[in-house]
Amino acid sequence: MDRLLFNTFDLALLITIYQCILFALFLITLKKGKRQSNILLALFLLSYAAIPLDTLINFGEAFRQFAMDFSPNVFYIFGMAYWIEAVLLLFFVRSLIYKNFSLKPTDILYFLPFLIFAVHDIHDWHLLDSQTKLLILEGYQLANEPAYTRYINLFRECFRTFCGVLCLIELHRYQTHIKNEFADIEAIDLTWLKILVIGFLVIRVQAIIITLGFMTSIDLHINIDYALIGQTSNFMVMFLISFLMFYSLGFSSVFKGIENKEKIIEKDPIDLAQVEKIESFMQAQKPYLNHLLNLENLSMQLQMPARNLSQIINRHFKQNFFEFINRYRIEESKHLLQQEENRKVTMLDIMDQAGFNSKATFNTFFKKSVGLTPTQYRKEQLGSKETHQK
Repeated sequence: MDRLLFNTFDLALLITIYQCILFALFLITLKKGKRQSNILLALFLLSYAAIPLDTLINFGEAFRQFAMDFSPNVFYIFGMAYWIEAVLLLFFVRSLIYKNFSLKPTDILYFLPFLIFAVHDIHDWHLLDSQTKLLILEGYQLANEPAYTRYINLFRECFRTFCGVLCLIELHRYQTHIKNEFADIEAIDLTWLKILVIGFLVIRVQAIIITLGFMTSIDLHINIDYALIGQTSNFMVMFLISFLMFYSLGFSSVFKGIENKEKIIEKDPIDLAQVEKIESFMQAQKPYLNHLLNLENLSMQLQMPARNLSQIINRHFKQNFFEFINRYRIEESKHLLQQEENRKVTMLDIMDQAGFNSKATFNTFFKKSVGLTPTQYRKEQLGSKETHQK
């Protein structure tokens, strides 16, 4: 058979559709993890699978004629997914972050663009008879589309990007919260979620550039190769979905979620007796030497509610939990580095003895707190001792 069925770009779209559907089915049948999050991610993937399918039907050489012969009703219906996939991704991210996540009445606002566009599409296309649809499709030229459709597409891509920015904001809030509960944030792997959020945000920004490039070419007659940008974006999506499939099982235990507290709690006065209890315990028991120490562990040792402990650390000590614990670890490491018997002890051993579990955190925090690297500090301290002895 000499006739080429698919070109490379069509094949990339087909692979993306296959991957999204396969990944979605896997998540739906998965017994582990948060069921709600798995369902939301599966719905996002299925909605995203509809986007390359819409592209193939409307612009693929091999698929457009096949779709016309099959039924003109398949045109534009999958394009509605553009308006909903970003919303589903936002809800998925929130479902991971908050243990008590649930849709609120105000969340209907995120679906308004989809509902408005659906009504418009039904009125302008789906209510037409099949013969009229075929006549329109046979004489269709993208450049002949009414100008207002280009502005609708630009708004659509801006809306998708806006949802992507909200995902990034939620991720930033989550990282901030982590520092209030964990002393070793290096152990919390957010790689999967970061690539998911940032990857699709980049793709949506590209979609805005493509839309603006098309509008510039049509309305201002300035030729921009927006098609090449679009084809590059298609390959990026394919590789991004591939990554997510391979690493989807790498959820960190931190994804058990955090409480989403919407009520504003009035700040009670700090109990100085509790402050003294914390300081005494930290100095006497040195719980920070435990590499796996977190807010919940420390609160249990102090026999104090985790919320009270967090408030005291934040309000009295003016630090988050990450900073509070590592400040003690820095003091411990300084003490170790000052000892003559530790002159030849490696920095990894010093770091380990002081309670650090990450070399990067140890070096960064030490330099920030002391103004010197650990090596420079030891050399300075032991060198000054030698001079004093002489």
